[in-house]
Amino acid sequence: MTANVTITEGTSKLDDGFEVYTKTWKASPEQARVLFLHGFSDQCNNYEDLFPYLASRGITIYGFDQRGWGRSVPTKAHRGLTGPTERVLADVSCMLKPIISDASASTPVFLMGHSMGGAEALTYSSLDPDHLLHRIRGTVVLAPLIALHPSTRPYGITVALGRIAAKLMPRFQMVNHLDASFLSHNEEKNKQWLDDELNHDTGTLEGMGGMLDRGAALEEGQYRLEEGKHEGGKTRILVVHGNADRINEYSVSKKWTEQYCAAQDKRFWELDGWYHNLHCEPELEMFRAEIADWMLSRSGNLKGQTL
Repeated sequence: MTANVTITEGTSKLDDGFEVYTKTWKASPEQARVLFLHGFSDQCNNYEDLFPYLASRGITIYGFDQRGWGRSVPTKAHRGLTGPTERVLADVSCMLKPIISDASASTPVFLMGHSMGGAEALTYSSLDPDHLLHRIRGTVVLAPLIALHPSTRPYGITVALGRIAAKLMPRFQMVNHLDASFLSHNEEKNKQWLDDELNHDTGTLEGMGGMLDRGAALEEGQYRLEEGKHEGGKTRILVVHGNADRINEYSVSKKWTEQYCAAQDKRFWELDGWYHNLHCEPELEMFRAEIADWMLSRSGNLKGQTL
């Protein structure tokens, strides 16, 4: 049965009073809920080929433009102004709490992220800063930014100097252009991304430093995901990465999943020949159906599940 989908836009105030843009794809009937974390120079409206489909399968999607990105940018001075990692994780908690609190007992909540947001989802799941993970059914990450691909990776000395500068000028903005041809095989989607001024490619020294530091902590195994963390005392995780991704290095995602994630219910799904924006690739139908199937097979009452 196909669910009815209602799309609503709005705003939400975070715990420090900052207001972020929100968009919800509400499914009726509802079988699961997802809080989605987008990537660098990204926004929740860039997933129009994924979110409506998931909602039609009964999965409500709660999207928001993270502070400093998309429509959560009051002025140009706020572009990329994400704050440090502690602030980023606190924002995730602020968005999660109402989604969890008003969900019915039989409606599970998943945390999902892409690229920068994928690494944020892994970091959040590993650290569980506000002890909410036991209310989350599972984590899904797409092409996570654990390590940049060698073709886009900055020199070590550049990173080191950037960390020093970030302490002195944390809000200093830098434009870091992504090569749109690396995003997907879909040239039309790549051009749409390039032409949208909301994808502004602007980060702050503090924000970009935090992003790279989170990735390094994951890559080095400082951030690990142990068994028994999610709802019902079990960890459930799906990591998806294309092996032709030239923005984030897929082999590092695979290594993290295999070596630093102790979950019994884990899967690393390697997509052969796929680029970075998995939700824009030619075989989208197969990809999004598998994502929905993974979550729905872990939804409903925990009793009797064998996964």
